[in-house]
Amino acid sequence: MSSTPSLSLIHIIGSLNTDLTTYTPRIPLGGETLRATAFQTSSGGKGGNQAVACAKLSRTRALTDATATIRMIGAVGSDAHGHALLAGLQSAGVETSGVIMRNDVESGVAVVLVEEESGENRILLTAGANASLLPKQFESSLGEEQGEGAPDLVILQLEIPVETTVRILRTAREKGVDVLLNPAPAVELPSEAYEGLKHLVLNETEAVILSGCSVEALEKEETLSGVADVFHGRGVANVVITLGGKGVFFSGEGGDKGLAKAKKVQVVDTTAAGDTFVGAYALEVMKGGVGIESAVRRANEAAAMTIGKRGAQKSIPWADELS
Repeated sequence: MSSTPSLSLIHIIGSLNTDLTTYTPRIPLGGETLRATAFQTSSGGKGGNQAVACAKLSRTRALTDATATIRMIGAVGSDAHGHALLAGLQSAGVETSGVIMRNDVESGVAVVLVEEESGENRILLTAGANASLLPKQFESSLGEEQGEGAPDLVILQLEIPVETTVRILRTAREKGVDVLLNPAPAVELPSEAYEGLKHLVLNETEAVILSGCSVEALEKEETLSGVADVFHGRGVANVVITLGGKGVFFSGEGGDKGLAKAKKVQVVDTTAAGDTFVGAYALEVMKGGVGIESAVRRANEAAAMTIGKRGAQKSIPWADELS
């Protein structure tokens, strides 16, 4: 897939995992055995999910009318899972020349338990090839070596080595490339990770861990503003905190801030809902002239559709499925 001048170029640098998902009426207790109601194997990983979200939400189901070129940069093993992960990305319209297939390590795997009553999930990750990613493998992707110039936006998460993420953030800052960081799963980051960061999208658990604020500070809109200010003070332009059923708090570089209500839907499976939000938000802010509130509301709509279906990437809607 090649870029055209009218298309935004978005690079997603991150994890690619095969999801082994079991659906159960409730999570078993220690030493307890329960009968599950269903099991499925599917493509996942926060990096892969966000790449698919960007790709599907930027084009129709027929892979036409694209508004962005989406490139995935990551690593998989040369096993059955690795080949399936690549095929899944490509079927959604993601460009995969930046994905390394390794012979010396297996693909990443996520064991997912979904509690049917609540739709909530619990996940165990085995990094596999994702842990092999080195900064030098990606620095060229932020320059002009790809023949199409630097990307308009880089999306990062924390399912690859933290030192790799921090190095990419530094390189992007030096080259003037905007970055959206989704710090999941949350780990302490050096102060330089936030300097000049264009977009920080995180959930309430991540906000508590990374800001040092109390859980209570996330319960009221007036104190949520203080949590966002912690990140603004570190150099972040736009802060978005997802709060589950309570909605999404946003605080933009232009001074716009507020709480966008969550859309009420039947929760089936929350897997990939946050990744769908990130993808939809990224596409909206790339349009130009779209305010942070509008981008958040569009992302909320896309995420709501995802949690109404089972699975990760297959539950993410296409552009022509959104109103």
